[in-house]
Amino acid sequence: MNLILVLITTSVLAQGPDGADLFQRDCASCHAAPTADSRAPNREALRLRTPESIVNALGDGVMRVQGEKLSDPERRAIAEFLTGRPVGDSTTAVNAGLCASQTPMSNPAAGQHWNGWGPDVTNTRSQPAPQAGLTAAQVPNLKLKWAFGIPGATQARSQPAVAGGRIFLGSEPGTVFALDARTGCTYWTFRAQAGVRTAISIGPYKNARGASGYAVYFADGKANAYAVDATTGRQIWVRKVDEHPAARATGAPILHAGRLYVPLSGVSEETSAAKPDYQCCTFRGSVTALDANTGDIVWKAYTVPEPKPRGKSTTGAQLWGPAGAAVWSSPTIDTKRGAIYVATGNSYADPPQPTSDAVVAFDLKTGKMLWSSQVTPKDVWILGCGGRGQAPNPNCPEEVGPDFDFSASPILTKLPNGRDIIVVPQKSGVAYGLDPDKKGEQVWQYRAGRGSAIGGVWGSAVDAQQAYIWEFDTNRSFETINGVAAKGGSFDGPGVVVVGGMLYATSGNGGLVGRPGNVLLAFGVD
Repeated sequence: MNLILVLITTSVLAQGPDGADLFQRDCASCHAAPTADSRAPNREALRLRTPESIVNALGDGVMRVQGEKLSDPERRAIAEFLTGRPVGDSTTAVNAGLCASQTPMSNPAAGQHWNGWGPDVTNTRSQPAPQAGLTAAQVPNLKLKWAFGIPGATQARSQPAVAGGRIFLGSEPGTVFALDARTGCTYWTFRAQAGVRTAISIGPYKNARGASGYAVYFADGKANAYAVDATTGRQIWVRKVDEHPAARATGAPILHAGRLYVPLSGVSEETSAAKPDYQCCTFRGSVTALDANTGDIVWKAYTVPEPKPRGKSTTGAQLWGPAGAAVWSSPTIDTKRGAIYVATGNSYADPPQPTSDAVVAFDLKTGKMLWSSQVTPKDVWILGCGGRGQAPNPNCPEEVGPDFDFSASPILTKLPNGRDIIVVPQKSGVAYGLDPDKKGEQVWQYRAGRGSAIGGVWGSAVDAQQAYIWEFDTNRSFETINGVAAKGGSFDGPGVVVVGGMLYATSGNGGLVGRPGNVLLAFGVD
């Protein structure tokens, strides 16, 4: 009898967690009708993702706070239930497309390059003609030269950097790729501790032992910043920039004069705050200056003051504030004024702050806040406030804001008369011109569209006259240089990268909204 009982127990345990039950218990309140939040992907949208992307989201991605109480087998069970595919099915190692030889990397500052979020530290994203190697007249003749499939991804939101004859690209699963800029063959890969959404910068380094070379700099979804040898893919250093569980890097770090400036956002706290018992909220947006050679912290600056207790919610949970004002995008360097500019997001908790939905200037050397220019006051928002059919959320602010934060970088540029101006578009559909010599005083505003709380304006660019092209349908499957099944989808990330007579674009966004995809496309003119 005892033997029979043991066998039965073992059989039951071997079945593992029930993904359907776990989804109903922990996920359905936001992702299943009729109570689904309009910003959370529904079951049909989740089915289009890879199981690995869902595991990543619950483990160290946007849903990691919700996934903390789940074991690894439970996260896998939910992912396999939603997608109908086993974890590992999308990340089978592929050895196709490797470079036949390791050619030396040339000086990234010489020759044609696109280094970081933009080709310069002012984030105009305007490529000079000698660097672009592509004229407006040639654009209609662009043809797809090759496609690179990103394994295990449903989002392709990391902007490629091109320098020294190589492409450096991060990915949703956390793999960083070094590719040949002309052929797309793979030189090396590096595995970060979490997903890499940021663009990558390349620059020189020298360690304490005297070794020197070129490094690629980036940050991941667990608020880690990295320096990796650009030739070999060997890690030089890694630095945890923030200990808050919601902290993650979405905006690209910017490299300047031996320092790496790392911005941080906190998207998972906005979603965690939908839980009635969550102690809302404690995340603060920030930018941290690191020594590029060592990873040592030079200074760290926050966008809002330290949160303090502000009473209890109706469920008895401790409430905190202020919070939020995340920095979603790459900072902008103003060498003339010795300043670094960041654009901030909405507040997560009362009391409202004058630094949310704003452009904030910090001293480049010390991190001291110089000024803040807010365009949308009192924009306090978290998930679960005001959705149709939702139960009241005790963490909601007194006045729910529109969630019209900035997701784009401030652009420092010049008017035709030589006057400096900061141009920045907002999710509201309005673009602003601000005066850097008058503490961000508003010069003009222009409504480009109706705006959307879910919309993102990531790839804006300017020239000497205007703030902003050839069309290609990426909503299909592609044959890839590395043998990975790949398809294009929605765009919700960087604009295109133009350098050396080539145009590079990533396609795919299986996020809150949008169509999944996992491809890097390279175009050129015959």
